[in-house]
Amino acid sequence: MTALPSTTAGAPRRVLGIDPGLVCTGFGVVEIEGRHLHYVASGTIRTTSGVAQGDLPGRLKIIFEGVREVIARYEPTEAAAEIVFVNVNPQSTLLLGQARGAALTALVTAGLPVAEYTALQMKKSVVGHGLAAKDQVQAMVARLLNLPGLPGKDAADALGVAITHAHAGGSFAAMAQATDLNRRTHAQFKGGRTY
Repeated sequence: MTALPSTTAGAPRRVLGIDPGLVCTGFGVVEIEGRHLHYVASGTIRTTSGVAQGDLPGRLKIIFEGVREVIARYEPTEAAAEIVFVNVNPQSTLLLGQARGAALTALVTAGLPVAEYTALQMKKSVVGHGLAAKDQVQAMVARLLNLPGLPGKDAADALGVAITHAHAGGSFAAMAQATDLNRRTHAQFKGGRTY
């Protein structure tokens, strides 16, 4: 259990964190009650059994249905997902993006508001610095949620995303109301870069 800023006081909120992956998608559910954070559940959705390795649509279906099952079981009120970073291998990045898309689609079709955080933001929020190793994230998540043992790496990342949203979500929402934080509706191409 960890104390949160007083801006989160009010009715209990339940946050589902998602760490997307094509082979293993992590999920973590935490409940925010007043200034306190409580562990609800965590685990992984694996796409390796019952589906051929090259069956991308089959794997995406497992992710989509798995996330929908988690939503039905734990009834979150909001969700947060890790943003995919651009990998050295473009094919891996593309596959990871498709897995993330399947998870996001499951969240959105269930009517959940979805926030997005980078791995750097999650690590800074949970561990205190953006270059933290996975074992450091596991240890801090276990400590913050008062768990009896370390969660698996993918589940720990998902719980970390949920914790990040619990800590920062209210601040980001307040900033969005005070300033224009909407995504750009257009892009300009200049000097080889789109911005």
